Amino acid sequence: HPGTVGRALRGNELRILDEDGVQVATGEIGELYVRNGMLIGGYHKNPQATQDSLREGFFSVGDLARMDEEGDVYLASRKHDMIISGGVNIYPREIEEVLQLHAAVLEAAVIGVPDDEWGEVLRAFVVTRDNATLGEGEIRQHCSALLANYKLPKSIVFVEQLPRNATGKILKRQLREQ
Repeated sequence: HPGTVGRALRGNELRILDEDGVQVATGEIGELYVRNGMLIGGYHKNPQATQDSLREGFFSVGDLARMDEEGDVYLASRKHDMIISGGVNIYPREIEEVLQLHAAVLEAAVIGVPDDEWGEVLRAFVVTRDNATLGEGEIRQHCSALLANYKLPKSIVFVEQLPRNATGKILKRQLREQ
């Protein structure tokens, strides 16, 4: 199925739980927990992080996901990347995927920035393909055709590249500091 990361492999048990540790309904987004015979013992020299990641023997690395009726798992975002704007949970990955559907966009990252009225609003960082000319208006039009109004970035910053760590992961922490 397009967009899925697959099903649990043999020997793995999955749970998708809400903030209270209750299993969410099929199709609902929650935190993904796994249990198997090869789980890590915990975070190195960080017992608090280990404790915070465990629920009844199931471990989470902070991924938010949903599961369909057939057991396929779809990642929504990282828990610490979730943006709360006007009391609504917004998952940046969905917006990033929509931005990257635009022919002139090479890659994008979305973060929440503080806002007095909404708590947080969306800011998109966009890298264009081969120095393509692209304006905020074109990005907004593209997004508004594919996203609900509350998921539209309030500001768009064009950058030459996104900051990454040694393994290639986008460093959203550095984007928040800009």
